[in-house]
Amino acid sequence: MKHLLRLTDLRPSEIYEIFHIADEIYAGKYRDTLRGKSVILFFPGTSLRTRVTFEKGIYLLGGQPILFPGETLDKKEETRDVCGYLNNWADMLIVRHRDMGLLEKLAGYSAVPVINAMTEINHPCEILSDLYALSKIREDFTADKYLFCGQAGNIGLAWREAAQVLGLDLSQCCAAGYEMEGVPAFHNIMEAVKGKDIICTDSLPAGAVRDFQECQVTKEAMETANHGAVLNPCPPFYRGQEVSAEVMDSPCFVGYEFKKHLLAVQQAIMLYCLSE
Repeated sequence: MKHLLRLTDLRPSEIYEIFHIADEIYAGKYRDTLRGKSVILFFPGTSLRTRVTFEKGIYLLGGQPILFPGETLDKKEETRDVCGYLNNWADMLIVRHRDMGLLEKLAGYSAVPVINAMTEINHPCEILSDLYALSKIREDFTADKYLFCGQAGNIGLAWREAAQVLGLDLSQCCAAGYEMEGVPAFHNIMEAVKGKDIICTDSLPAGAVRDFQECQVTKEAMETANHGAVLNPCPPFYRGQEVSAEVMDSPCFVGYEFKKHLLAVQQAIMLYCLSE
């Protein structure tokens, strides 16, 4: 039994093990592996892609998803007591909540795996899915040069976690004052994108859109990246803000194709966390 709270919880070999399980799922293995098991999910009402793929993934593996709103965990009852009861019935907890400290408490008291489905500081399952997708289209995705365009939020910080584990070459394009510690930063997209292979973005808070005008990923910018470079914006993305409308209709956009792997990768994460 294992928890997954951060990508830095994993060794490179364990990331590749999750990828291998995903390959086996595509080959038809693990059907009904979760039969008789109940997976408790805590998700806010606004969650779309992550919730759909986890719920469907549990169903396809033969398990029972039991869904609660994320605010269920904000009540006065102590975390140790919540886990004390859930340990009687749950086989896994999947939690999307802003507070990483809460997930750490759950993992400390839970007798079953706790999977982080997003916090305000990271989003490990999303990035694992993107890395798996890259492994299918790049000769060696660990040798590519990565550019993250956005603020120091959960997506950027999760890419930094991935870079720490896999040794990725990661830079950031952002407005001054939005930098991630320990990551080289550019403040103009035309300069930042030169020599890059994988360009990732995150949506911007309303108050930051004007600050990031020089960082918008455009078709012109992508044409100065390395040959074959791909654009992978984290949804929800907003045309005319972090990305131009034109670039989203260009061949370099891989978002829809990449996100189809969320289902198999999140199934693989669940099976990995349940394994001995």
